[in-house]
Amino acid sequence: MNKNLEKLLSEKQVFSTAVARQYGLSPALLAYYQKKGLIERVNRGLYKKSRYDPHISPQWEDLVYTALSVPESVICLLSALALYDMTEEIPRKHWIAVSNDRMAPRRKGVRIVRLRDIDLGQTELKMGDLNVPIFDKERTVIDAFRYLSKEIAIKALRAYLSQQKPNFNKLYEYGKKLRMDIEPYVLSLAT
Repeated sequence: MNKNLEKLLSEKQVFSTAVARQYGLSPALLAYYQKKGLIERVNRGLYKKSRYDPHISPQWEDLVYTALSVPESVICLLSALALYDMTEEIPRKHWIAVSNDRMAPRRKGVRIVRLRDIDLGQTELKMGDLNVPIFDKERTVIDAFRYLSKEIAIKALRAYLSQQKPNFNKLYEYGKKLRMDIEPYVLSLAT
């Protein structure tokens, strides 16, 4: 086995083509190691160590690998609402956000949303052994009002308010930064 591949696999169980390049591994070498059975391709531009099981629920496995395969992306909107159990909707596509100054990659079964403030509310969610970038609950609720139907957004807000310790300060702060006045909706649901 190549020393560069050994080093990569000792440090990362799941990695992108870009990360492999940093270790001196070309796409041709990745294809060779894949044929040899040393690594497995799990998504476009995303590989994992052969026989490595990250212990992700089968329900979310494709979403996690898709999010990790799109560079500098964040799980958002319906996919985030589903992960946080704040919607009854079943997303037909994976909702992934990228910065608005980047080209939106095309992926089958993926809805790419280009957003300005991609860092606002960005956090990580542990899915099995992997950390996946996702917007926090407050940003997800605000974005639901901005990009989804009012019905879905109000149900998401209701679910958020029913959870333990909703953070009203963060919710209002994000609303102000993203130019979405959430206060009337919160007041109507809280009374």
